[in-house]
Amino acid sequence: MKYRKILAMALSCVMAFSLAACGGGGGNTDKKDDTQTEENQTDDSQAGEDSEQGEDASEEEGSSSGSTNITLWTYPIGNWGDNATVEGLIESFNKVHPEINVTVEYLDYANGDDQVNTAIEGGQAPDLVMEGPERLVANWGAKGLMVDLSDLWTDEAKEAIYDSVENACQNNEGVFYEYPLCMTAHTMAINRDMFEKADALQYLDEEKGTWTTEGFQKAVEAVAASGQAQAVGAVYCKGQGGDQGTRALINNLYGGTFTNPEHTEYTANSDENVKALELLNGLNGINFDPSLEGGDEVNMFCNGSTLAMAFCWNVSQEKNNAENLSFDVLPMAFPTESGDPKLCGGIWGFGIFDNGDAARIEAAKTFIDFMANDETQVVESVKASSYWPVKDLGNIYEGDDLMTEYSKFIPFMGDYYQVVSGWAEARTAWWNMLQQVGSGTDVKTALDEFANTANAAAAN
Repeated sequence: MKYRKILAMALSCVMAFSLAACGGGGGNTDKKDDTQTEENQTDDSQAGEDSEQGEDASEEEGSSSGSTNITLWTYPIGNWGDNATVEGLIESFNKVHPEINVTVEYLDYANGDDQVNTAIEGGQAPDLVMEGPERLVANWGAKGLMVDLSDLWTDEAKEAIYDSVENACQNNEGVFYEYPLCMTAHTMAINRDMFEKADALQYLDEEKGTWTTEGFQKAVEAVAASGQAQAVGAVYCKGQGGDQGTRALINNLYGGTFTNPEHTEYTANSDENVKALELLNGLNGINFDPSLEGGDEVNMFCNGSTLAMAFCWNVSQEKNNAENLSFDVLPMAFPTESGDPKLCGGIWGFGIFDNGDAARIEAAKTFIDFMANDETQVVESVKASSYWPVKDLGNIYEGDDLMTEYSKFIPFMGDYYQVVSGWAEARTAWWNMLQQVGSGTDVKTALDEFANTANAAAAN
């Protein structure tokens, strides 16, 4: 029933769009490269027991004169990594809650995890962190470092927030470690100019942004035959940056899965995925490249000549690269044999570290409730992310042609499986597997090795 709710919302959003389409704190203010939507989680960060706030705690970390001081550390989720934007959001918050002072630290995806883990080990963890379930639920939550947010998940919230998002924000025991704000669907993209020149547009549905596995194969072959000097597409596998693209490509081609529905077992060594990898490995125009990560692939696609397609893409990629694009980008869902694509998604929201101070925890919950639930504020909070809300807020991007175009992909959101135990080890095993396939290892053998490694990590 709730699955139909997300689909109905997304379809109504698309219809509303006329079916046209989808610091303070001195921290790092670099914008997020969405090739790293699912970034490294430090595997071995072990924090001690919750730090108690004693008499010597600094004023920034406690309460004084009737006010409460809390810290927010945010990864660069759209403009939530931009000081001016975030300060504006906090100013709105303080108009309603002047009794809560919020200090912000801006993280990047190169060093952010190390900064958080160092703070945890030193007993100085931030109160609030804005990120996704991979960190808040599957990493720090699983280690017992986060506050249970079940009281924020009222019956009204559970009814409003999409089912797949709700499932991702809790562990297998039903404890909620994240309260979500925004979401997106990751896509792929093609150089429309190259495809048109190669007469390859006939193999896809340009209006819907979909194509079949057979159409994908024919299109790749046509572009390769047209004289494209470099590869048509690259299965990048230097590391895990942007690996949501390679997972979605392989899982969609013949209907394979990455995990079971319960998120307790890795199932990527299915017959469907074997078939998909064999197709890609033998397809003229598709290269397995161990020298590239997702960000490298995006750069080679955006230069307009090296690659005709990108598997690591979403709306933020187009926004971030708009000034450098000399060709028409056509976002696409990943090809499927069934015609029913299942896109990997991103979910972002807030978690609270348990620092042992009830007043700070309550203040942090008040901040979350205002940013994510206040009827006036939540639209601005979501817009700051450049993504879509996790509940039906109507057409918040009316008049924005680019967001309108990408909105059509939201109904294709698939299972959010990135909360499986052993996730960090599985990601490493995935790109190692792709390197093995590219170097000539039997596909079934490589996938079985991946599954054995990932499931062993999950069991621990």
